[in-house]
Amino acid sequence: MTPDAIEALALRALTQAGATPHQAAPVARSVRRAEEDGIGPVGLGYLPTYLAHLRSGKVRGDARPVVERPRPGVVQVDAAHGFAHPAFDTGLAALVAAARANGVAAMAIARSYSIGVLGHPVEDIAGRGLVALAMTNSPPNMAVWGGRRKQFGTNPIAFAIPRDPAPIVVDMATTVVTKVALAARAAAEEPIPPDWALDAEGRPTTDARAAMGGAMLPFGGAKGANVALLVELFAAVLTGAALSREVQPYAVAEGPPPGVGQFFLACDPAAFAPGFADRLATLAAAITEEAGVRLPGDRRLAARAAAAAQGIAVPPDLLARIEALA
Repeated sequence: MTPDAIEALALRALTQAGATPHQAAPVARSVRRAEEDGIGPVGLGYLPTYLAHLRSGKVRGDARPVVERPRPGVVQVDAAHGFAHPAFDTGLAALVAAARANGVAAMAIARSYSIGVLGHPVEDIAGRGLVALAMTNSPPNMAVWGGRRKQFGTNPIAFAIPRDPAPIVVDMATTVVTKVALAARAAAEEPIPPDWALDAEGRPTTDARAAMGGAMLPFGGAKGANVALLVELFAAVLTGAALSREVQPYAVAEGPPPGVGQFFLACDPAAFAPGFADRLATLAAAITEEAGVRLPGDRRLAARAAAAAQGIAVPPDLLARIEALA
């Protein structure tokens, strides 16, 4: 399928499931972008979950985000239990304007939903010439270091640096792997390394299905757990959103809206030391001059080029399922 066709399919399906154009269009665009980046499980692969949550009321298809400016460098967005993507789009102009006026600005989104690929919104900010940092919490999947119970979500953190011809983008979960990757191993009945997760009894396991009933582990041991805590503090505690431990799994169609949060920080390089672009170019050249080394995001850019030239392979059974739901 072409990227345009994928976006059109997603838009039609979301609209049929009850989303208004204001809610559906940004989500359909995010599905397209995930497919272009070669991460289909959070593209068309996640679309059936979006549709189920629209129909059950777990996400409000008619939500209208509300933007407030309590201070010159602060933007607050109430997502109103709609999708995170339109909430971000609604507050983006205010965040960019505040960052250019003040040098640094922050945007807090509350009563929100999964934002999908956190690297995309920071890329959008960096595309406007600003350095961007973002965090979001999510339903509980991770045990804190030394613990057994799920306390945090996979709690991604992402950042993007403006650069010609495309921003440098880093987007990573604070668990050893993403929940999507763990679920894929479980579905395929494939084993996992023992440092990925615990079973329901709190024991390290190589059984992916047992891990799905237990808790995932942070990357880097205690260090990764501390980064997950940082994300929880900024994305939930600071924004006023629900804590990860209070949120039901996205895999469950019924239940109340998740009400998670997202936090974005934007910095204008022009407000700091001159010569930002030149110093960044020097750093990038030093990193990539070593054979076999690439900058973060280079694979994503290659996937986009391939998608534009060759189209995107979509599993027929997934396409049939989405067509039936739409």
